[in-house]
Amino acid sequence: MLPRSGDVIHVTKAASVQFAAPMLFRVIRVHDWPTYEGWIWLDGYELNPSGDAVERRSIFVQVGGLRQVGKAPDPRTRNGRQPGMTTGAIQRTLRANR
Repeated sequence: MLPRSGDVIHVTKAASVQFAAPMLFRVIRVHDWPTYEGWIWLDGYELNPSGDAVERRSIFVQVGGLRQVGKAPDPRTRNGRQPGMTTGAIQRTLRANR
């Protein structure tokens, strides 16, 4: 599973020995830097247990050791509205200069 921007992943010792204490991580970017086979650099935020970002970090991890917790929202289905449609009556107030 190659993460993408917006994904929340669980990073543990399986991803790298430096993560003996597991953490949740929200991905900002996956770098395309050349690395060893199966390893990647990620930029993102370490999350606290309630899901709030507490620290921005860059981490070097094995892709096979990552576990996805939440998916990034699909930008094509960001909301249910269609372009050009309104949800209610639009009122216009015209003012005349006096």
